[in-house]
Amino acid sequence: MSDEVTLVATAAMGLESIVAAEVRKLGYQVNVENGKVIFNAPPSAIPRCNLWLRSADRVKLLVGQFKAVTFDELFEATKALPWEHFITEEGKFPVAGNSVKSTLHSVPDCQAIVKKSIAERLKLKYGVAGKMPETGALYKVEIAIHKDHATLTIDTSGTGLHKRGYRLGQGEAPLKETMAAALVQLTNWKPDHPFVDPFCGSGTIPIEAALIGQNIAPGFNRDFASENWDWVKSRHWENAFEEAEDHANYDQELHITGSDIDQRMINIAKENAMEAGLGDLISWKQMQVRDLSIRKPSGYLVGNPPYGQRIGDQEDASKLYQELGKVMKDHPSWSVYILSAFERFEQKYGEKATKKRKLFNGYIQTNYYQYFGKKQ
Repeated sequence: MSDEVTLVATAAMGLESIVAAEVRKLGYQVNVENGKVIFNAPPSAIPRCNLWLRSADRVKLLVGQFKAVTFDELFEATKALPWEHFITEEGKFPVAGNSVKSTLHSVPDCQAIVKKSIAERLKLKYGVAGKMPETGALYKVEIAIHKDHATLTIDTSGTGLHKRGYRLGQGEAPLKETMAAALVQLTNWKPDHPFVDPFCGSGTIPIEAALIGQNIAPGFNRDFASENWDWVKSRHWENAFEEAEDHANYDQELHITGSDIDQRMINIAKENAMEAGLGDLISWKQMQVRDLSIRKPSGYLVGNPPYGQRIGDQEDASKLYQELGKVMKDHPSWSVYILSAFERFEQKYGEKATKKRKLFNGYIQTNYYQYFGKKQ
């Protein structure tokens, strides 16, 4: 096994720079491409990145890249890769795949060929006569072909990194935890400043803010596929968990409030916060936006209100944005960050955003409207 591997942290469109900053903070040099951040690192980076990356979707191990326009080329190039360095003799290696603008457009055929090719390589290296047993740890392989360029990876995360393990309940249109963390990180909020989400739903944004505020690793309470890999040593995982525990600042005081019009969602948010180990660190209130009470001279408001297309309708969304604008007009020192797909948001809010950033909430194209508070 080599002293260094190539890892790929995948990211939603528009969040690549946020994920890249997180990887750099862990001490690794990166190359940023559309939808992914690529970096070389020792195997110990696999536990660290899975534990600490807040806005990445997954961490994948890059096994190889090559051009392939025929199934023979795909088979031989796949077989030439050192799969035995990563997959044990008993390892399970299902193959997922996708193909975009490529000669080899049949994904099922590509998956079958990659599977057969890996099996042939492993049987040769391990001296297996029949089928590979596939009774051991999981190594989920992916073949991605884009414009005839094939990329082969193994998923180190297992369940997507947005699955922190704390969300016991959710609403009709839940925001992914990874996106919520990114929304917080796109602000200049510091944990000693007030933080408000008046559309908190199941509480994802306030909970992610609290995890960031106390520097708690988002993956601390979940499992990962690569925990069962022999070549990622148990000491790497132990060291990563110790590092996460040592860097957590549980004594950091927070001033975070989540509110929602629906008492049922407030109850769910409270349960989710308790499951996240945040106890009473976040204040939860059932209220309408027009009743929002801003008492501190400055702070941060971050929210993902209904867009008028997935929940409610255009008229309700318009009224909601107008009410928010009226409330915040009296608090110019507060910074406001709103994620919305509503095209006339600025018009209804009553003010043009200082800055807009295009983001995708799932498959919905949105804008992140940013209003920077005036210095006092």
